[in-house]
Amino acid sequence: MEFVHRSVLLHESIEWLIGNHDGIYVDCTMGGAGHTKAFAKELTSAGTIIGIDQDDAAIAAATERLTDLKCNVRIAKSNFKDFDKVLDSLGIEKIDGIFFDLGVSSYQLDTPERGFSYMNEGPLDMRMNRESNLDAYYVVNNYSEEQLADIIHRYGEERWSKRIAQFIVNERKIKPIDTTGELVTVIKKAIPKGARQDGPHPAKRTFQAIRIEVNNELNILEEVVRKAVERLKSGGRIGVITFHSLEDRIIKQTLAELAKGCTCPPKLPICVCGKKPQVKKTISIKPTEQEIDENPRSRSARLRGAIKI
Repeated sequence: MEFVHRSVLLHESIEWLIGNHDGIYVDCTMGGAGHTKAFAKELTSAGTIIGIDQDDAAIAAATERLTDLKCNVRIAKSNFKDFDKVLDSLGIEKIDGIFFDLGVSSYQLDTPERGFSYMNEGPLDMRMNRESNLDAYYVVNNYSEEQLADIIHRYGEERWSKRIAQFIVNERKIKPIDTTGELVTVIKKAIPKGARQDGPHPAKRTFQAIRIEVNNELNILEEVVRKAVERLKSGGRIGVITFHSLEDRIIKQTLAELAKGCTCPPKLPICVCGKKPQVKKTISIKPTEQEIDENPRSRSARLRGAIKI
């Protein structure tokens, strides 16, 4: 299956991120290189684009697509949390811009054997890095009822988390839950009929929660944003696209904290904490109605960013 992914907030991302056309830019979640190639086209022969991804299919597709460009192109297989190690390996200290698109790619969602989608029958996998040991099958069939209820509530914000966890555990006592379709069936049994009639697909929140757990998506975000800002040159920019409230809240709060200066109590006559703001001009941009009509998956997306002082 061809690696196809519609890049969300593409023009807004280009306009926000690219300030120095001779600069060094990092796309930490390259995917099929939609954003990466668009950024690269803005750069001169003196510029450099670095694309990072942990998915072999993404790297293969991006390598093919990132050709015939004026700028220098570097591609690395790594988790986005280790972007600083990639920069170190290339001998690069400071960069002009860094970008994260935290969504699952359309390719991953639409490839049944990857197990990300509750709409397609496939194995319970959900690993963005196919070499990772933890997959959705292990989470569903080995986590305790308490652990399942916790992650479904915390990462899926699912009101029926305890009931879903209970039904999963009862089902796997009979036989292991092997596929996405089997898991969807269990979830539908667990959620009362009246609650299933309105809102999103009944399995959406649980699948999101398991995917976040498998790929450790939230625990690394704050640290990654702080590291990213550290590696920016003065005037350099960070851009992050989020797709759900949990990750968006982390990005928003981290950038807001980095934009704050002195944290001393107001009554103190002079600053004793010495804290200086690290970024300025934080932004928040949502897709246009036209983009949502053309690509419904963009509906929940939001681009946040800031400029290094």
